[in-house]
This record gives sequence, structure tokens and C-alpha cells, in this order.
Amino acid sequence: MDPDPADPRYSLANERTFLAWIRTALGLLAGTAALLAVDLPWPEAAVEVLACLLAAVAALAAGLAWDRWRRVEAAIAAGRPAPPPRAHVVLALAVVGVAVAAIVLTLA
Repeated sequence: MDPDPADPRYSLANERTFLAWIRTALGLLAGTAALLAVDLPWPEAAVEVLACLLAAVAALAAGLAWDRWRRVEAAIAAGRPAPPPRAHVVLALAVVGVAVAAIVLTLA
């Protein structure tokens, strides 16, 4: 038996997931602020570039969250299964990229 697409639990679960992604984006922005506030032994230009990259990843996370929320809401309304997630891979690769840049700066 298929679940009723009008069941509000599906929409509420989708909203909770969206808010979790927004919380992740806010955490990345907090990391950006912390990076700029702490005196690191890195060149100032490198810190600024890394902070910009981190802020861009935060914006990407928020944008991907909205896109995912919108696509899942449309699927719920149409009674279709949720579309496969793709934002996880993009966000993970972006975070790994920023982490690698931080490691390179630390070891340089």
C-alpha cells in the first residue's frame, strides 16, 4: 500500500531535512567568521581566499537545500517517489576541497 501523498508527515520531514541543510550552511558561515577572527600563521591573502571558499560552500549548501526541498515537495504533491539525492556528493566534495586547502596551508 502506497503512502498517501497528502499526508503532512512527508512534507514536514522534507522541511526538517531542509532546515538541517540550512543549519549546515550556517555552521559553514560561522567557520568563515572564525577563520577571519583567529590569527593564523598563514598569509593573509590565503586566509581570505579560504574564507571566501568556505562562504561559497555555505551558499552552495543553502542553494542545494532549497532545490532539494522544492523537488521533493513537487514529488510529494504528484504522488511520485522522492528524487535521488545529489546534493550530498556536491557538498562533500566542496568541503573536502576546502579541507585540503587548509591542510596544504598548514603544512606549507
